[in-house]
Amino acid sequence: MNWIALIIAGIFEIGWPLGMKMAQQPENNKFVWIFTAVLSMVISGSLLFYSQKTIPIGTAYAVWTGIGAVGTLLVGILFFGDSSNILRLLSASLIVVGIIGLKIF
Repeated sequence: MNWIALIIAGIFEIGWPLGMKMAQQPENNKFVWIFTAVLSMVISGSLLFYSQKTIPIGTAYAVWTGIGAVGTLLVGILFFGDSSNILRLLSASLIVVGIIGLKIF
């Protein structure tokens, strides 16, 4: 159950930079997106706190930030036109391999 909470925490970790980015768009309601970012931070941090009851702190933090980093990178590529060159994607895949390694070993 704690691993599921950690994965969900990582997904919510994507929500706060996305909320900040959306708050910068002139056509969007800035305060709704800032609230979304703050809510994502609270949920993400709370689930990280919960998951660390049985998952070692270093592993939990690496997985949490890794999911957030790779997820945010993908959101940037898919929705904001960020660069998707092969070296960026290769670098992100190394993060994913590291996360899998932490879970396995």
